[in-house]
Amino acid sequence: MRGNLFALVSLAVVAAVLCFLPFTLSDYNVGLAAQVGIFFIAVLGLDILTGYTGQISIGHGAFMMIGGYTTAVMSRDHHTNLIVTMLMAFAICFVVGVLVGLPALRLSGAYLALVTFALAVSLPNLPLKWSTFLGGRDGVQTSQTVSHTWLYAVAWAASAILFVLSWLLLRGRVGRAFRAVRDSEIAAVASGVELPVYKTLAFGISAAYAGVAGSLFVLAVNGFASPDEFGVILSLQILIGAAVAGLGSLWGLLVGAAFVGLLPNVSSSVPVIGSDHGLDVVFGASVILVMLLLPEGFAGLLARLRRLAGT
Repeated sequence: MRGNLFALVSLAVVAAVLCFLPFTLSDYNVGLAAQVGIFFIAVLGLDILTGYTGQISIGHGAFMMIGGYTTAVMSRDHHTNLIVTMLMAFAICFVVGVLVGLPALRLSGAYLALVTFALAVSLPNLPLKWSTFLGGRDGVQTSQTVSHTWLYAVAWAASAILFVLSWLLLRGRVGRAFRAVRDSEIAAVASGVELPVYKTLAFGISAAYAGVAGSLFVLAVNGFASPDEFGVILSLQILIGAAVAGLGSLWGLLVGAAFVGLLPNVSSSVPVIGSDHGLDVVFGASVILVMLLLPEGFAGLLARLRRLAGT
């Protein structure tokens, strides 16, 4: 009871801060805070897949690309409302995630990671092949642009909705089945868990979340969708964010999202040898340092602090 009360109070404080934050920041920093909200959604989706079912994915940038191009193409060709395109991205990526999850039923560990990695590498080449429809290397420009304040409000509203949905899902029967699959597939099957259903469902949900993040990500880069924006690095950033947050927990997500959403901008201003590679050096060193200090992520640190407070 005490733990639930603490969690509710913490969520209320975070929500209050997020509501008032855009009134205290410059327009540029509001845009950065919106990007953190976008990564929050993507990291949340990957945490459901990897943290709760144990299925490793290095291809979530590909699902974000599908969501991003859905928004860009529908806006350009049909002037579809941007909120509606987010819902379309959610539905389309859910179906694609389920389809990707089907062959994943026979794979695990490094083999599954390689399959999703191949998806992240190959999918950005599709716009080059279907350049007439997807714009090729030049990409697709949406017919609508949004302000940083609008993007911030929508990104964090979507984050809040998807977070609550995830919390409700994971604390119920589906969440127990996910954790059973993660802990032992053999024991899960023996307990009556339908392995194919829950493993593909996790892939579908995770991909759908990434699709929403991709839809917003396009709007964050001035409504422009191009293959270069959705490279393998984006997939690795999401995975790093989930690891920093702490896999298998929802309580470190904000820190993980802030880490990958803000650190590249901070890194670019740090003086290191070779300014062209400064961002990579600082970002990589920061990841190593965080993983050494917090091997279980920020959620693991919170769990240790709660245990110490209890003693």
